Amino acid sequence: MSFSANTATYDFLEVEMARTNLGSMSVEALLKLRDDVGKVLSQKAAQLEEQLSKLGGEGARRGRRSAMKGRKVPAKYRDKQGNTWAGRGAQPVWLRENLKAGAKLEDFAVQKTAGARKGSPRKAKKRRRKK
Repeated sequence: MSFSANTATYDFLEVEMARTNLGSMSVEALLKLRDDVGKVLSQKAAQLEEQLSKLGGEGARRGRRSAMKGRKVPAKYRDKQGNTWAGRGAQPVWLRENLKAGAKLEDFAVQKTAGARKGSPRKAKKRRRKK
């Protein structure tokens, strides 16, 4: 599959690279080689993103989205004014200010009763089979 007229040049570089012993190259030559490889990779990435956008896909999606992202979780910390924090993400201002004033994080911990823990059974996770 050819992307441009420069493909023949890249093929030549690939053959030439196979014969080159990197240990015998000077530092300057290695740095130039690294820059050249970076440029080629950037061009290839741009070409692939362009092709993906033509197919209607979203560009630059990486990895999977976390299964916990966006899910509501019960509050772990609460103050006397009713402010809550689930313990995820950055600490809220009210908690930071109280901690700076000398309070301990444990002072704001929500106490779970034994009945509350038993009343909400956790869903069993299915394990993925190894391929």
